[in-house]
Amino acid sequence: MADGIVHLAYLDPPFATGRVHRLSARDRTTAYEFDDVWETPEAYGAFLRARLVEVRRVLADSGSLFFHCGRDAGHLVRVLLDEVFGPERFRSEIVWHYRRWSSGVRGLLPAHQTIHYYTKTGDFVFNPAWEPYSPATNVDQLLQRRRRDEASKSVYARDEGGRPIPSGVKRGVPLGDVWDLPYLNPKARERTGYPTQKPLALLERIVALASRPGDVVLDPFCGSGTTLVAAVALGRRAIGIDASEAAVALARTRLERPVRTASRLMERGRESYRTADPESLGLLAGLDLVPVHRNAGVDALLKSGDDGRPVAVRVQRPGEPLAEAAAKLRRAGASMQAARLFLIVREPGDGPMPEGVEVIEAPAATILRALGGDV
Repeated sequence: MADGIVHLAYLDPPFATGRVHRLSARDRTTAYEFDDVWETPEAYGAFLRARLVEVRRVLADSGSLFFHCGRDAGHLVRVLLDEVFGPERFRSEIVWHYRRWSSGVRGLLPAHQTIHYYTKTGDFVFNPAWEPYSPATNVDQLLQRRRRDEASKSVYARDEGGRPIPSGVKRGVPLGDVWDLPYLNPKARERTGYPTQKPLALLERIVALASRPGDVVLDPFCGSGTTLVAAVALGRRAIGIDASEAAVALARTRLERPVRTASRLMERGRESYRTADPESLGLLAGLDLVPVHRNAGVDALLKSGDDGRPVAVRVQRPGEPLAEAAAKLRRAGASMQAARLFLIVREPGDGPMPEGVEVIEAPAATILRALGGDV
């Protein structure tokens, strides 16, 4: 393989567990296994070091490496990565946290694995990602710029007219280094029966973070091919290597017929952030938004904004006069200097609308108005 042609490498080698891993496919006609027994820690280290040197050689100068390891040899892996890439190229120690239930464990239940993130140089590809704010976060306050006063106290910055100065559009909290992603359960549709198979959602996150469409992604321990499937799904090119012919055949099959499991746990987790008014936010499904808590005038802000300023949305509550709902939105929008204000009307009504409020009828209100009836 030529030097510098790979933009992202993901390694998920044997973890030095000291045992042979075996598992059967769903149809029970195919079995997969790999040997994870090593004579000495030094033998395992030499095995990894030789491959890390080659991975570094084929990485582009802007390339990144993600090394997935378990608890048995994580200390050794970190030393090897520092030797081959240099300690100054270490970026993050990612903790993949998940829940697995077991009644047969004496001591603490293992509930995480570690992924070491290194880059070849200091000039690397990184695409920022965001997580929702905590429900306790007062999002509308974050929209106001802060400054330090004479006593070095943080205060809101204001213009000459005394109005708060906006701080720009907010997308959420930058993605951290602890990732709560579900482990593949035994009945997941994407499960192939290959031992130690990782969830597609995990690899999609890594590929999206550290590469661009058209880039080359390498997995020299490709196993069931999850990395390759994630790369192709996101518009990247992929190279997979494995010592097992059965694993290579399985990876080819998955590339031809990719299957992704929709995690109900992940969906429930996302929805749990939307506690300001779940019923109202349900009417906004399909919008890329930030739910706003602790604010009676605004339900959500669009992440895209409008020319760097927030776009506020409010849903009329059942039994709430239309003019009152619009007035609350107008007041809240003025305090955050919103570019546009959208009011979703659930119950048709008459009355003057405050200037600058754009009214959109919910489906139920539109149907009732067409029928000439009242709610």
